[in-house]
Amino acid sequence: MKNARAERRGRRGATVLAALLLACVLLLSWLPLPAAAQGRAAASVTQMRLEQADDGIYLTAAVQFELPSLVEEVLDKGIAIYFVAEAEVFHERWYWTDRKVAQVTRHMRLAYQPLTRRWRLNVSPVPITGTAGFGVSLNQNFDSLADAMDAVKRIGRLRLGDAAEIGDEPAQQVVFRFRLDTSQLPRPFQIGVVGQADWNIVVERSAKLPLEKQR
Repeated sequence: MKNARAERRGRRGATVLAALLLACVLLLSWLPLPAAAQGRAAASVTQMRLEQADDGIYLTAAVQFELPSLVEEVLDKGIAIYFVAEAEVFHERWYWTDRKVAQVTRHMRLAYQPLTRRWRLNVSPVPITGTAGFGVSLNQNFDSLADAMDAVKRIGRLRLGDAAEIGDEPAQQVVFRFRLDTSQLPRPFQIGVVGQADWNIVVERSAKLPLEKQR
């Protein structure tokens, strides 16, 4: 009898403990996550299109991400931030590693102009540091940060090269990368952003894209 009663008490205790654990799990599921844990939706590539024109082969891409409030605060202080978009084309080889046949990089510098209260976006094929890159960059001005970011996220007509260099296969293996480049921030900011998830905006996508003829 004593053994039976002890066994029943043990089962009741296990049942109560399981109920308490379940209640704790349910309670935690309703509690708001800390700001660092909530995070943001990860950056993603929403579009990749390969097009052949008379003067070469071009890639058009689009990315989607939310600009963290911390980065917006840095922009509001007049400090420029930089983005880099890069694309590569590979030819598959069954007997060896794939051969890279084309590569292109686009550098973007976004800065707030306090005097005009407008946003300026510089786009260049080379890094925009100091005076370098400004001489070959295209400049666009925007009335709002949202409009400027829309332009950053739309990567239009990246020229990959001539068709003779890339080939006219009906489909091409393309790797596209996009990132927020913290290496071009002022030195104190480079040290301060180390390990901060807000500055970790990076995305990569690889796809075999049909080569479309320009209409």
